[in-house]
Amino acid sequence: MSDTAFWHPFAAMGAVRTAEFVVTRGEDVWLWDDSERRYLDATASLWCVNVGHGRREIAEAVAAQMRELATYQTFGDFTNRPALELTRRLAALAPVPGAKIFLASGGGDAIDTAAKMAREYFVRTGEPQRTVLVSRENGYHGTHGFGTSLGGMPANRLAAPFVPDVVRVAYDDPEALEAELLRVGPERVAAFFVEPVIGAGGVLPPPPGYVERVREICTRHGVLLVIDSVICGFGRLGDWFGVDRFGIVPDLVVFAKGVTSGYLPLGGVVAHERVAAPFWEPGAAAFRHGATYAGHPTACAAALANLDLLEGDGLLKRAESLELTLHAALRSLADHPLVSEVRGGTGVLGALELDADRVAADPGLPAAVTRGARERGVLIRPMISSVGFSPPLTLADEHLDLLTDAVRGALDAVA
Repeated sequence: MSDTAFWHPFAAMGAVRTAEFVVTRGEDVWLWDDSERRYLDATASLWCVNVGHGRREIAEAVAAQMRELATYQTFGDFTNRPALELTRRLAALAPVPGAKIFLASGGGDAIDTAAKMAREYFVRTGEPQRTVLVSRENGYHGTHGFGTSLGGMPANRLAAPFVPDVVRVAYDDPEALEAELLRVGPERVAAFFVEPVIGAGGVLPPPPGYVERVREICTRHGVLLVIDSVICGFGRLGDWFGVDRFGIVPDLVVFAKGVTSGYLPLGGVVAHERVAAPFWEPGAAAFRHGATYAGHPTACAAALANLDLLEGDGLLKRAESLELTLHAALRSLADHPLVSEVRGGTGVLGALELDADRVAADPGLPAAVTRGARERGVLIRPMISSVGFSPPLTLADEHLDLLTDAVRGALDAVA
């Protein structure tokens, strides 16, 4: 029998049940386990602790809000001050005109919201046949119903059959998108979902001009462009919503994670004024969708304090330089015989692709490298055939030597 009652997500419980890694506290880029050993958090938990661990400002904002109003629903005409302030602030930062903000409990909720919103938009504008959703190979959009169907990582596609009318295209070829639209019939397609940098699928930056080109294709065929910035937003790519650097205007933007730096669960969808219009016009029927915790006042208070830190500490500007130094540090490992490719340079995230023959012979190799790095005091993330990095934006340059030394030692140990 298991020694733990906790069924861990994304875990082979037969292996985990007697070997849990218990994290007890965090401060800035550091974490401690239950033996009081310190680790460099080179993943910011799951791509999200952008302002670092243990920020007193967020804890105090959350405690103050809980003393005043911890929780209440926002269905119908109900709201609360933090939800109003947060949505006003996000709308002002958003890369779309007249932005409207639909709040959710996290990224998975927000993806499902965007998918339903896209299909319903076309119902309300007289094109109900537009039901097809397009995503990319290697993409990750969470594990909810639509997210599982949209996902392009075969290992995550569980519990078929999936949501109908979902197709996928190559992640790096805009012409593959156009070809698929023409094959399906563009008049049947509602939306195309794009991560600015694919995260869990291997940290895959877009080829030069890719995002701009798919914006052109979607515009020409009347397809909504949905930017999934759950990982890429709030400084991870050096801007607020992970898309400003590409100079495009999306139709919908999905966000979560970094909006609170993971301190409390919160996500949402930014809607272009054109997409919001048929839902907001006088007499429009209710959009019968939402989460119990949408607009949760305490989560919104955490987000507001987090935005203050991102601005006050200049962390978006810090990300611009950190993306270069992190990429340079990872490139210093390119000569290792286990490393076949170094990816990064677009945002504060990167990956080391491991030798394909070695991974084919031992699919557990990324996990073994991750364990080796942990033994040397650095936490990194195993992926299907690579190991990933996405440290807090507060990472200092002097931490990079510890990171590279630990990873090189881990690579050596398994080589």
